[in-house]
Amino acid sequence: MSELKTGRLGPFPKVNKPVFIASVVLILGFIIFGALFQEMANTLFTEMQSFITHRFGWFFIVVMNAAVVICLYLIFSRYGDIRLGHQTEAPQYSLPSWIGMLFSAGIGIGIMYWGTAEPVYHFMAPPLGEKETVEAAKQAMNISFLHYGIHAWAIYAFVALALAYFHFRRGLPLAIRSALYPILGKRINGRWGHTVDTLAVFGTMFGVVTTLGLGVLQINSGLEGLFGLPNNITAQIILIAMITLLACGSLMMGLDKGIKRLSDINILLTFLLLTFAFVLGPTQYIIDSFVENIGNYVQNIVQLAFWNEAYSKTDWQSAWTIFYWAWWVSWSPFVGVFIARISRGRTIREFLLGVLFVPMAILFFWFTTFGGVAVNMELLGNPGFIEVVQNDYGNAIFKLMEFYPFTKATTMLIIIMIVLWFVTSSDSASFVIDMLTSGGDANPPKIQRLFWAVTQGLVAAILLAAGGLGALQAAAIVAGFPFAVVIVVMMYSLMRGLSRDRLILYRAQLRFITEESAEHNTADEFVDEELLKGPPKIVSGD
Repeated sequence: MSELKTGRLGPFPKVNKPVFIASVVLILGFIIFGALFQEMANTLFTEMQSFITHRFGWFFIVVMNAAVVICLYLIFSRYGDIRLGHQTEAPQYSLPSWIGMLFSAGIGIGIMYWGTAEPVYHFMAPPLGEKETVEAAKQAMNISFLHYGIHAWAIYAFVALALAYFHFRRGLPLAIRSALYPILGKRINGRWGHTVDTLAVFGTMFGVVTTLGLGVLQINSGLEGLFGLPNNITAQIILIAMITLLACGSLMMGLDKGIKRLSDINILLTFLLLTFAFVLGPTQYIIDSFVENIGNYVQNIVQLAFWNEAYSKTDWQSAWTIFYWAWWVSWSPFVGVFIARISRGRTIREFLLGVLFVPMAILFFWFTTFGGVAVNMELLGNPGFIEVVQNDYGNAIFKLMEFYPFTKATTMLIIIMIVLWFVTSSDSASFVIDMLTSGGDANPPKIQRLFWAVTQGLVAAILLAAGGLGALQAAAIVAGFPFAVVIVVMMYSLMRGLSRDRLILYRAQLRFITEESAEHNTADEFVDEELLKGPPKIVSGD
């Protein structure tokens, strides 16, 4: 099989034509269908969502749990010492910047939209037991932690690890196809590789626009409360257009000056708001409940993670847990490629510990501080949150801020944060999609990034017009299902690749000790030499 070719296509200077054309046709076809036949599109999305969640919900559950098991195994296994790159090189980014970028890419708008609303919703409508009780409050926090806990970050970490390993360790392109090299060999350059990358682009597009749509709904709600801006589809589409322009500006600045700086600002503002709510809120309750919530999560995680409604025969899980699992899966190629891109130089153990546990700890404290406090206020007889969540999920955090000082200032800060999350998610996704459609180029042309940023805005607008939040959720589930199958294949492929790597490391150490210690400083130099004899680099060419 010949090497992967990229070349010019119209105004785009460097694309992998089969992936780019297939992705554009699929996405533009979706846009046209959704714009011309909105009612039919909404019905179709809903029916497809129902079919996948009811017939294959178990499959998402198995995939998510398998990702957790593999990641934990690799942390404690002999593979943890393998470095993503040369064995002697240092990480490309500092730990704070690295965490900031992976956190911005991995969660973004979701914590602002669901951080208060989701615990309140599960408190007023728990899947099991009586509503609006102490047990319902504990269950609400357990479920929220499940949806944003180790399972979400394990699927990100696994995909990112597979991509980083085959890119930095084996010299293959930073594309999903590269993770299948141990199975397909050079056939990754053919139709199977094109199909996998196209599925990744499709999943990335609809996973990200789901989040962008949620962000616009929440921005509209906040501006309505502050300035009386109409809360309707017209205003939301205008907001999408304005924020997409901001994302385009950030894209033109590049990874280090654009995405990295905005990510650093996002993390700073996130901690500022979190500290404000913690210090001026019920501090003692937040500390106590945070510790208890973590204990309840650890105690119940296995049961919650494998719960499949086989006995309760309800539809709650398809609307919540399966939606989240499909959402995280559809985000995983985007977040995976992006985290891989910024993780050169870290060992597998360091990489997995960072990706799995640091953002998760921040999220747990966030949900306790915002969602847990709102639930506790309901228990103490301060009503209002349930009615707000019933009408508009996005308004829940603004309602909470009414009980704190400087309400208008904090509301404005939240809106700014949502806009920044929107921008970083959009330009990060555009960056990743362009890498996938340009054959795995780690620095794709800016004009192509602009094309994908504008396309994201169009798709988000069409989905909102076609059916609002329901259409956004349906699109995430439909897009996530085919890529879940790809992830299963990637699991087998990565373990095969790591086995070979570990064998090389062992042989290199043996050679260093017994044969050539006088010629080299460390056994790591042998490892790098041996790895270079592995699969050939797949380079682009006209």
